[in-house]
Amino acid sequence: MALMGTSDPSGEAEASKEKPFLLRALQIALVVSLYWATSISMVFLNKYLLDSPSLQLDTPIFVTFYQCLVTTVLCKSLSTLATLCPGTMDFPSLRLDLRVARSVLPLSVVFIGMITFNNLCLKYVGVAFYNVGRSLTTVFNVLLSYLLLKQTTSFYALLTCGVIIGGFWLGVDQEGAEGTLSWTGTLFGVLASLCVSLNAIYTKKVLPAVDGSIWRLTFYNNVNACVLFLPLLLLLGELQALYNFSQLGSAHFWGMMTLGGLFGFAIGYVTGLQIKFTSPLTHNVSGTAKACAQTVLAVLYYEETKSFLWWTSNMMVLGGSSAYTWVRGWEMKKIQEEPSPKEEEKSSMGV
Repeated sequence: MALMGTSDPSGEAEASKEKPFLLRALQIALVVSLYWATSISMVFLNKYLLDSPSLQLDTPIFVTFYQCLVTTVLCKSLSTLATLCPGTMDFPSLRLDLRVARSVLPLSVVFIGMITFNNLCLKYVGVAFYNVGRSLTTVFNVLLSYLLLKQTTSFYALLTCGVIIGGFWLGVDQEGAEGTLSWTGTLFGVLASLCVSLNAIYTKKVLPAVDGSIWRLTFYNNVNACVLFLPLLLLLGELQALYNFSQLGSAHFWGMMTLGGLFGFAIGYVTGLQIKFTSPLTHNVSGTAKACAQTVLAVLYYEETKSFLWWTSNMMVLGGSSAYTWVRGWEMKKIQEEPSPKEEEKSSMGV
């Protein structure tokens, strides 16, 4: 997934070998820094839009709707630019096909749940607790893989999930002890984790409908989301709340809203960029380290004081997530290195 197109992996590998080590190290450092900066900025900006005392805007669904609208417009604009100026960028042509939109609709419902519950969790909990509040994604991945795909998980991977669950409950306990726990925000965090896991499963099923293009899938997901959000805005009274909003005509407000949409679009690009320049395993490790840095920054920025057990809960969640990533990577590598039964038969026959 990249704006500049998809190149041959083997060609990329050969090209990376030809590049000097320092140049490759610098590229990786820049890409990882870009991912960290984009992801952390998006979280803090969304927290401002969703729960800022200076804004006092209680329309989380509208904020999410507007971000989907910005992503839709950006996808269509880049597609048009690529068509008008061939050679400047490699972006797929996007044309709204209602048949494809219907095929993507089940995923879009999960996608809406994912981004909505993410934002609602962030609205009701602090940025420092945000990562713990929605830390059960790995656990739901294991559970849903077994229930829906009949895939079993190793004992060591289950142990890491146990550490994550322990860290989650300890974090909830410590938030309650400090008087800052929001059960509503925690519930939304659990639902967000569930939707993230379902989103990964349904994405694999729906990708063939968009010719395997992540950008086409992004376009259709956000188009469907914009349509489905409209009745929710009416039913929940957010359009009326927006009409009475004192800063509705403020350029600052709409600038921040648009910037939030730009970050929402950019996170998909920089995520793909980081995976391209490193690996899926390194991306997961980078994401865990980013979450740790984000938590520390939030505590410092909001001038919060946290107990030793609160920090322990965060370390359990981050450590369990890192350990799960390492265990799964080790298991995949072991499977790839094991000879297939046919190869073993051939070697035993001397072929």
